[in-house]
Amino acid sequence: MKRLRNNKIGYIYGIAIATLLLAILLGVLLGATELKLGSALAAIARGNTDSPDARILLFVRLPRVLAGVVCGMALAVSGAVIQGVLANRLASPSMIGVNSGAGLAVTLCSAFGIMGGWQLSLCSFLGAFLTVMLVSIGAKKWGASRGTVILMGVALNAFLGAISDSITTLIPEVSVMGNDFKIGDFSAAAYGKVAPAAVVIVLAVVVLTTLANELDLLTLGDENAKGLGLNTGAARVIFLLLAALLAGAAVSVCGLLAFVGLLVPHAVRRMSTSQARHLIPLCALFGAGFVTLCDTLARVLFAPYELPVGIIMAFLGAPFFVFVLIKGKGGHRHA
Repeated sequence: MKRLRNNKIGYIYGIAIATLLLAILLGVLLGATELKLGSALAAIARGNTDSPDARILLFVRLPRVLAGVVCGMALAVSGAVIQGVLANRLASPSMIGVNSGAGLAVTLCSAFGIMGGWQLSLCSFLGAFLTVMLVSIGAKKWGASRGTVILMGVALNAFLGAISDSITTLIPEVSVMGNDFKIGDFSAAAYGKVAPAAVVIVLAVVVLTTLANELDLLTLGDENAKGLGLNTGAARVIFLLLAALLAGAAVSVCGLLAFVGLLVPHAVRRMSTSQARHLIPLCALFGAGFVTLCDTLARVLFAPYELPVGIIMAFLGAPFFVFVLIKGKGGHRHA
């Protein structure tokens, strides 16, 4: 039985890797402008990066695909961790206000002239971390039910969004919180913005993978986890910090992209397992492939016009959220 289960997990890893590779290939090849990949690669090999095909590949398609991969990875893993820590499968960075906290920090950075680099990623992380800690502490202190936690997140989303809108109204030069940022979009992806976030995201995912056993213990509940020797208070802070780091880094690149942290962890649990040692890497792989595929679809669906990828996510995620809400009655603790 164990061998069959391991074989199934292996097949799912194979599907996840194949999906990611296909998503990357389609993301590079497809777009409003035709790209001759062979011509682009030949020009790059000759050192001619000024040819049209080479420029499209190097400065348009590749940074955008990289952004989709790292942001999808970050948001999916962040959602899985937050769901585990809060014992609520309806929780995700966009649902409990984490993305909005990061978005407010990005808006403030923009108001002070910080438009990219490590400073933006750091401020985005701080905004996300303060928000997720506020939700976590509030839920524990007031004994909030799982449904109440989501309602707290909705209220925080509205409040933080109102602050961001006030800033952009009073300081018109702050254009980063335009419609594309609020919905979630990769059209402005560039190496200078993606690279710092990518380093942070990869490191955070690696660290979370090494802490998989501790996350499994934490999802058993405080009493059981303490009985097994886990310092639950410290573990909760560490996991929420890493989840906020992932969400904040993603927001600094793609804006307030919703539903990834809800959709992907649910799909992975249904296909494979809730064990964190598999859940985290599979969420990273499927999240990266899913977001990259959705962004490619957003680019080609109405070409030459382009939709922000957040619109595609909303069409997919909103019905799924209602389905999970009705079926799960507010979510259940992991088995």
